[in-house]
Amino acid sequence: MKLFSCPVCSQILFFENTICERCRSTLGYEPYSNAMLALEDRDGDFEAVGDGAPEGRWRYCANAAFGVCNWLLPADSGETFCAACRHNLTVPDLSRVENLALWRRMEAAKHRMIYTAMRLRLPLLTRAEHPEGLGFAFLADTPDADAPVMTGHDNGEITIALAEADDAERERRRVVMGEPYRTLLGHFRHEVGHWYWDRLVRDGNTLEACRAIFGDDRADYGQALKIHYARGPRPDWQDYFVSAYAGAHPWEDFAETWAHYFHLVDTVETASHWGISTAPSVDADGHLSVTVDFDVFADDVAITTIMEAGHAVTAALNAFNRAMGLQDLYPFVLSPTVIGKLGFIHDLVHGRAGDVAH
Repeated sequence: MKLFSCPVCSQILFFENTICERCRSTLGYEPYSNAMLALEDRDGDFEAVGDGAPEGRWRYCANAAFGVCNWLLPADSGETFCAACRHNLTVPDLSRVENLALWRRMEAAKHRMIYTAMRLRLPLLTRAEHPEGLGFAFLADTPDADAPVMTGHDNGEITIALAEADDAERERRRVVMGEPYRTLLGHFRHEVGHWYWDRLVRDGNTLEACRAIFGDDRADYGQALKIHYARGPRPDWQDYFVSAYAGAHPWEDFAETWAHYFHLVDTVETASHWGISTAPSVDADGHLSVTVDFDVFADDVAITTIMEAGHAVTAALNAFNRAMGLQDLYPFVLSPTVIGKLGFIHDLVHGRAGDVAH
């Protein structure tokens, strides 16, 4: 994630900021220029002020009224919701007070996922633009329901169980499922991977190239999941898959790998903006030494460059977490086979699927 600065006073800003803590300027994020704007009210609309301020008037996404969004749109756009929130299909029932805090956490994760997709210049079609456009339903369990809400993807509609925004409940589920990692952001990145499989693989003339890497998606999905949950993962799954669940079916392998590509891209971008370098004194062979000084979104950046930076940075961050008594930030070891799959995702994102990995 990019580090921003206040156009008025140059204070460091973060992605979710709405007020500059130094000069008290009102702030909003403009996604197409990837900029944080300082704003002054102009009869209900806003004008950007300070260094590099773009011309025109702006207004906040309608969801800013609930404190769940700080994105902007041009005042004359005719839209009510921002580029992230117009994908919402169902939001939580806000007559239940506790749902607002959970929705805020949902939106924070969703906006970060959308940010990465936009920075990668990936398609983001809404339901109004395509019958299988990307849409989100944030659903809460109800006492009269036959079963709890299940997180998943169905023809472009991604359902996220609102309970996943409750830290204690999500941790309980992580332990029950035997997972090393379970986050809201991870859910969004995984589920959107299913949507991008439809867009970039099924509809993108890369189906055979994808099958050569991830296996035949025509295998019975329901049966594959039943076998996975009944028998557990194959004993050698670490050699072939990024997670135990990825081995359940080629669709899940793709979605899990897609999510990890987003994890690594975002981590490397963050390291770049923080000026991170690692050079452990005991690293005689230089495997964990790196200076992250490149644009991870550039078309000419090699997957090997991203992986080398990601490996060094996550190793360092894991060490910091252990020093604080926390679990590893990135509790995964990526085999050569998995790195090859990440290379396919990298090429797919940059329009090179089927070519030799770059």
